[in-house]
Amino acid sequence: METKQLGKSGIFVSAIGLGGMPMSIYNRPPESQSIQVIHRALDLGITFIDTADSYCKDESDKHHNEQLIHKGLSSYKGDVSQVIVATKGGLMRPNGNWTSNGNPEHLRQTIRVSFEALGGAKPIDVWQYHSPDTNYTIEESLAAVKEAVEAGLIRFVGVSNFSVEQIKRARDVVDIVSVQNQYSPWQRQPENDGVLKYCEQQGLTFLPWSPFGGRRRHQDLQDIRAIAQLAKEKGVSVYNIVLAWLRSKSPAILPIPGASKISSIEDSAQAINVKLSDQEVQKIDRAT
Repeated sequence: METKQLGKSGIFVSAIGLGGMPMSIYNRPPESQSIQVIHRALDLGITFIDTADSYCKDESDKHHNEQLIHKGLSSYKGDVSQVIVATKGGLMRPNGNWTSNGNPEHLRQTIRVSFEALGGAKPIDVWQYHSPDTNYTIEESLAAVKEAVEAGLIRFVGVSNFSVEQIKRARDVVDIVSVQNQYSPWQRQPENDGVLKYCEQQGLTFLPWSPFGGRRRHQDLQDIRAIAQLAKEKGVSVYNIVLAWLRSKSPAILPIPGASKISSIEDSAQAINVKLSDQEVQKIDRAT
């Protein structure tokens, strides 16, 4: 598996990661199946796994995905010493909904629980502030995160759903290695709001969430003619084409496609070998 540096951390991870969300949210698969998916990802050389405390059904189920990822890693027979797990905090799941909570006290608590959920034996590899809460300044919220870094609970910090201005403010509080914003053929805002360019310029890793459009739209990729044609010509899936398209957009991008089936992560890993010409990228751009 091709690797790339995570921000300026000096740590190298697989150039395609595994998103854990589908294993814990809607249509949750049996735990044994999810463990098999995690193990297969590791077999394929994937060393970057993205999760969150809010990847769960509701508040009573909080930290489910983190615990699942830990089970998958701890039960794997091979070497997991180079695997980086990136989690997130700052979203709540009341009755299955999504709400922001940047209360510093809440963040202190959820970081501690995430630390334990992921094994509690070493610092959280990457902790990301999931989404800014307008009830608190970024400085107030991230002060709690900086405390956790200094206390040895967190190794590296990232942010999610942040604008360039918000990223700059975050970096004034604590060092940042990654930015995770939505980016897909239907959601191309990072190209236009300056976030992707800023990540390139500053050496930050950009993690595109929902690269296939989410559970409601991923099947619609077949309807984008340029993507479907390229998939047919190259003998790969439309998902491979999307991942290759994202990777071609910037050297800062590290896709984290979700998976809840072995076949899905196997397919995503194959995208590392799919190359698109500038003309093919432009063809997709015009169609989306």
